[in-house]
Amino acid sequence: MPIHLLWGDDEAARSRTVEALVAERTDPSWQSINLARLDGNDAAQASQALEEARTPPFGSGDRVVVLQRSPFCNQCPAELAEQLEAALPLIPTNCHLVLVSNSKPDARLRTTKALQKLVKAGAAHEQSFQLPAVWDGAGQIELVQRTTRELGLQLEPAAAEALSDAIGSDSARLASELEKLALYVGAQPGTKTPQPPITAAAVEALVGSHATNALQVGDALLAGQPAEAVALVDALLVANEPALRIVATLCGQIRGWLWVSLLDQQGENDVNAIAKAAGIGNPKRIYVMRKQIRGRKPARFLALLRQLLEVEAALKRGTDPGDAFRDGFLLAP
Repeated sequence: MPIHLLWGDDEAARSRTVEALVAERTDPSWQSINLARLDGNDAAQASQALEEARTPPFGSGDRVVVLQRSPFCNQCPAELAEQLEAALPLIPTNCHLVLVSNSKPDARLRTTKALQKLVKAGAAHEQSFQLPAVWDGAGQIELVQRTTRELGLQLEPAAAEALSDAIGSDSARLASELEKLALYVGAQPGTKTPQPPITAAAVEALVGSHATNALQVGDALLAGQPAEAVALVDALLVANEPALRIVATLCGQIRGWLWVSLLDQQGENDVNAIAKAAGIGNPKRIYVMRKQIRGRKPARFLALLRQLLEVEAALKRGTDPGDAFRDGFLLAP
């Protein structure tokens, strides 16, 4: 299939797929001619990708044109849209145009519709790479299992759960840790011989069995344990988690609690309506949130949001992140 539409926020998995396609389709001896890597943020390079994809390969192997940050399915200018529509029928079967984007294709665009027609006809391939939400435990376990399969490794179920707990949705770190674990247990990725499985004991020995994420910080604040919240934040900061990202995650978590609390007070029982009002994609999460906030009034969540506002202001003034969180959580009235 000459067209490959790859999208989603799992950059590590996207990159593995792109590199696997390059390795499979191009001849290393001719890669300098038959492989192009371009940036779709530059309209000229996006146009160049279409031109190169229409050029048959030289020598042996196929031609692969990789366009990162592809504009064709998200806010595509009319001129580029016309160029894409004109180019699609002219791409040879031994040329591969790889369109890579973080965002889901906008189904309203004519370029997206044109590509979707090719997908349905079997002339194009679409693949999504979506990271699970930090609260989606099942999705995180599936991410671990999928990444393990992509790397050609074996993993015990208990080890998948342990890795999910320790790493969460950090796809790049997950791949790195799996490669280390493969060496630890004596596995050889990519070979056809049976591989020794990665065990939970190996994960605990090499990665650690305790996980920390920003949602745990929110749970500690909700439980009235600011010292525990500060300790969890310190662990996140040591792991190089950006301070403002921690604040953003906590704000989203607490705003969700606030919305659910307010709508419950108004007697709203439709979880779909609550999820839509709160901006929560999975309505099933409302049941979990209701249990978390049972017996707590909206004023509690407003107070937590004020604390986070103080932390954010301190961070943006240049305060050390550890000090900003400590002052915001421990010294709040």
